[in-house]
Amino acid sequence: MYEIIQKSHSGWAYLAFLLLVIAVVNSFIGLFSKKEFTEKDRKIALFGFAAIHTQLLIGFIVYFVSPKGFSQLGEMKDAALRLTSLEHPLMNIIGITLITIGWMKHKKLTTSESKFKTFSIYYGLGLVLILSKIPWGLWF
Repeated sequence: MYEIIQKSHSGWAYLAFLLLVIAVVNSFIGLFSKKEFTEKDRKIALFGFAAIHTQLLIGFIVYFVSPKGFSQLGEMKDAALRLTSLEHPLMNIIGITLITIGWMKHKKLTTSESKFKTFSIYYGLGLVLILSKIPWGLWF
């Protein structure tokens, strides 16, 4: 069962990553081209938001059933175990929190520029944090 959940987490990561990159690129394009924020832009950000939160939920399941997750939390001397038991989950939670803040803040904003800027900053920083702690050796 663990292997199926772990493969789901790894497989969904590609889709979540792609949708999040599209949302970040779209927000930068909108910001720098000074275009009007439309329903299409909102949906692009929403799809990135939903995909990364689905990834988080699958990740929580993996974390608690994995032999390299929560059960190895005290193993700080082993870099690989530290990555999977502490660094990867922590940085992803922080990154997803930033993405969530960006989503929530955009709802209160009225100008297109401020919406695109909010998505660019929060989604962009969230993406960078997530990319910084992907266990690349386990991903490929």
